[in-house]
Amino acid sequence: MGRFIVLVVVVGSLASAASAEWKEKVLYSFQGVPDGAVPAGGVVFDKAGNLYGATEDGGSSSCDSPGQCGTVYQLAPPTQKGGAWTETVRYVFKGHAYNDGATPEGGVLIDQAGNLYGTTGYGGSGPCTLLGGAVGCGTVYELSPPAKQGDPWTETVLYSFQGGNDGYVASGDLVFDRAGNLYGATLFGGGKGTTCDSLYGGQCGTVFKLSPPKTKGGKWTEKVLHSFAGIESGKQYGDGAVPNGGLTLDSKGAIYGTTYIGGYNCPHGEGQGCGTVFALRRPMTPGSGWAENVIHRFDPNSSDGAYPPMGLLFDSQGRLCGTTQIGGLVGYGTVFRLAPPTQTRNGWSETLLYDFTGRQDGGPPMTGLTIDTKGRLYGTALGGLYASGTVFRLERAQISQPLWTFGLLYSFRGTPDGHYPAANLIFNTVGSIYGTTQGGGGSGYGTVFQLGP
Repeated sequence: MGRFIVLVVVVGSLASAASAEWKEKVLYSFQGVPDGAVPAGGVVFDKAGNLYGATEDGGSSSCDSPGQCGTVYQLAPPTQKGGAWTETVRYVFKGHAYNDGATPEGGVLIDQAGNLYGTTGYGGSGPCTLLGGAVGCGTVYELSPPAKQGDPWTETVLYSFQGGNDGYVASGDLVFDRAGNLYGATLFGGGKGTTCDSLYGGQCGTVFKLSPPKTKGGKWTEKVLHSFAGIESGKQYGDGAVPNGGLTLDSKGAIYGTTYIGGYNCPHGEGQGCGTVFALRRPMTPGSGWAENVIHRFDPNSSDGAYPPMGLLFDSQGRLCGTTQIGGLVGYGTVFRLAPPTQTRNGWSETLLYDFTGRQDGGPPMTGLTIDTKGRLYGTALGGLYASGTVFRLERAQISQPLWTFGLLYSFRGTPDGHYPAANLIFNTVGSIYGTTQGGGGSGYGTVFQLGP
């Protein structure tokens, strides 16, 4: 599998100038209970310009869960120029005792009708226990707006994981295919592997598909497309393990994603591996299973990355772009690109686009990337000038050359500003960036922010 490094220009004056050009505004600071706390994933827009997201914590402290119950929230834009955004909690999860979800572990997905879809790591009707307490195995939920404005939103548990072969601890954002099926991942469960995490039974996770009912009011159907096996004890190579969601589909319906560990048992991996990028391809014949292909195993070479967080994207040339949390030339993580096989090259070829230094640029990155119409890559990282995180941009210095330039767009300052940005970014129609931080804000429970030039 080919791999080469692209030289990246990092100019201090350029980074400072880029930072000065962009201005950040905290749209909302979370308060905890009865409000939400610690945003899980980023935000999405509806057609009216409202933002929606989920929080891992807050809402209510009555759930039997590693965290509090968690919420789904709405942020409405100001009605007049210079006004404040208005937050409304649309749903507070109830937890395992009510067969409801608890502790969302990903953001929300929105459909054309304004329905929201997401995952919770715990809760539901499943029998899973953690440290002796019944917590449930996680859920996939739908939250539907009311027919009459002002009425409460309706939550429906589409599927409760049972903690066996079907998976345990659903994590990351969901994705739709063209037929309306939902795809996602569970960190654990699946019936394969024994070395991933003894606290959660050791099994190494799944990729699943949820199909909508054929008749209105029917049940959604869950199917495990792949159960990860990890690396067998004493082996150097193996399957991926602990898939962390944020899946991507190509035009043919193949699924691409990352596993946090597994793959190649590199020195960082402590017997569990340093992570993979994988593809799942649709069955070739009716009744056969999906075929998994590990298209990249992060290895012990000091210039390669390790531990990819959730989230891959395709660029305009069909190449996959993502990040790793450690590794690279300095050790603070990387931005990488994988080019598909060609007639003259077997396998996917990796290119390292950027190595984080852990200084002003930040590091490590904790999530995937966002791409704009010009092919520029945007993301977030920890650390930075104030040790509270950064927003960065990578762009080609010249289209005809492989040189990429790093630009520091913003450095978070902590409370009352944001701290710990760990979710994908989105754009509005005029190019402003929106995202979340898991800490900071007025109470330290996280923020939703806007960033623009």
